[in-house]
Amino acid sequence: MPKNIHPSVFKVKSEHRVKALGQRPRLIWFTGLSGSGKSTLANATEDALYGMGYHTYLLDGDNVRTGLNKDLTFSDKDRVENIRRIGEVANLMLDAGLIVISAFISPFISDRELIRDLVGEDNFLEIYLDCPLEICEERDVKGLYKKARQGLIKDLTGIGSPYEPPLTPFEVVHTAEEKMEDAVARLVEKINKKIKI
Repeated sequence: MPKNIHPSVFKVKSEHRVKALGQRPRLIWFTGLSGSGKSTLANATEDALYGMGYHTYLLDGDNVRTGLNKDLTFSDKDRVENIRRIGEVANLMLDAGLIVISAFISPFISDRELIRDLVGEDNFLEIYLDCPLEICEERDVKGLYKKARQGLIKDLTGIGSPYEPPLTPFEVVHTAEEKMEDAVARLVEKINKKIKI
């Protein structure tokens, strides 16, 4: 900790907020290639959990990069910083008692492990969207793969920069094969067991 920093001790603690909200805060971390369906699945999962009465918040890659992280590029160094900042924000939200859902490529295992260490093993539910690169390229929702193949983007994950799949994810969704509604139902059932009091 830097010198001259003295964190305050507050009367209202995390356990009070957990009791008030009636849920166990967790970080549900969707990871996978661009075009694998992270934002779509995260959005649908949040909608389902919110509909069940849970207090949720969704952090999405592009949305966060328009504000908090708009100063960052897509270099490996800035990608690490992007994920670090998201982890810190998510950790604050967990302390507030929320169910935090995040949708980020987060290509490096080491970065995701830092987040796991930050929020705690039991609080980190890593969901890997396993989708072949060729399917992601066919979808190319944002036109990023086309630009990368033309040499206009040099650091796109899967083309100019690696993606490291999780070794022990909480759940794997094969988005090229599984229907979204089936995946959401399966995820919500499994997540509910971790957040229900």
